[in-house]
Amino acid sequence: MNRRTFLATSALGIASAAARPVRAATPEPRYIDVHTHIGQRWGARRPLSPTELLHWMDENAISHAVVMPLISPESYDYVISVDYVLTETKPYRDRLVPFCSLDPRTVEHSGVKRKVDMLKKYVDAGARGFGEHKVGVPIDDPRNLEIYHACGELKLPLLFHLDDIRNTDTPGLPGLANALRQCPDTIFIGHGPGWWASISGGITQEQLGAYPDGPVAPGGAIDALMDQYPNLYGDLSAGSGAGAIARDIEFGKAFLTRRADRLMFGTDYLAVGQGVPQLGLYGEIDLPEEVKAKVFRDNAKRVLGIA
Repeated sequence: MNRRTFLATSALGIASAAARPVRAATPEPRYIDVHTHIGQRWGARRPLSPTELLHWMDENAISHAVVMPLISPESYDYVISVDYVLTETKPYRDRLVPFCSLDPRTVEHSGVKRKVDMLKKYVDAGARGFGEHKVGVPIDDPRNLEIYHACGELKLPLLFHLDDIRNTDTPGLPGLANALRQCPDTIFIGHGPGWWASISGGITQEQLGAYPDGPVAPGGAIDALMDQYPNLYGDLSAGSGAGAIARDIEFGKAFLTRRADRLMFGTDYLAVGQGVPQLGLYGEIDLPEEVKAKVFRDNAKRVLGIA
């Protein structure tokens, strides 16, 4: 399923829930969601408000959610600025965790020091990570590497989207390996079709922009890179994340168990009424309790510094 098909499951005409009071977090939350957005419009769809996001979180046992801007022209229909995310999440920082972003091509931000200086302003305003990094250059473009070094210096985990347009790479993800090698102090969190297609070996260049199905072949780049680089994590959100686990459920269960220290629950929720396959999928997979605790909550707590 591609992103547009995934988002087509949204009920675009659902009436606003913004008038309802925001409830407290569920007594025994099951999840921390490392990938959500607010304010987006896809075509004529109305934006999602922070209070609507919080209501949805309450309904689905989600205690905290990362909220990310989208600032690069390739990233989405509308630019969602860092300032917007910081402002809108400020009243709800006990549950909503804002991230920040910079486009590495911006001339005024050239050089690691300038990027550090700019990001430090966002950190001082409450940003806890960097992302969604979704820019139309190679994953190891020198300008991207400056971003990664700056995030490492500021201890900002970086959530990147990888496909055939944004943060591009080739089968086996050698560009990502180069970035991980050059920036060992930076936590990278993988997301997107190209990242999740790489759960399988033997993929083609075209599949880095697709949503492959069927059995997972041995030799996937994700496993190989996680073996070599302890600073690499995975975000299980969106149709790409759900599809990677569901396409070969036995492999998916084994992968979740094997990589329990490096995977984090996420949804990519961004619209009222949106279908979220993760919520059903993980109810169908019989995972050990310690695996569920790590993947659903504890890894995000550790990486994001959530108490």
